[in-house]
Amino acid sequence: MELPHDCILLRIFIGESDRHQHQPLHEAIVLKARERHLAGATVLRGAMGFGRSSRLHTAKILRLSVDLPIVIEIVDTEEKINAFLPELDGMIGGGLVTLESVRVLHYRSPETAPAA
Repeated sequence: MELPHDCILLRIFIGESDRHQHQPLHEAIVLKARERHLAGATVLRGAMGFGRSSRLHTAKILRLSVDLPIVIEIVDTEEKINAFLPELDGMIGGGLVTLESVRVLHYRSPETAPAA
């Protein structure tokens, strides 16, 4: 699969405890993105954060949170991201979803990388 240089980054901010149909929401989103053949997805777990409610979520030992911030990043063409948004909307209750233009420099597997 080749990606054009000009793509879209879909960034989804949710909580670790968020769920979709009895499954962690971040897992459900990544699996749905894979099912839709999007170019790739990465889940990042945050050490600290807050959202619209201003409630602080932290991994500090004395304030263990069971709802740490999760960020999911998905990059693909504008057409494929836009087609994925209605499905994503049906999965997410609360959170923040952003889009930004990105320039793809490399998208290749280790097997196709130039020899060092």
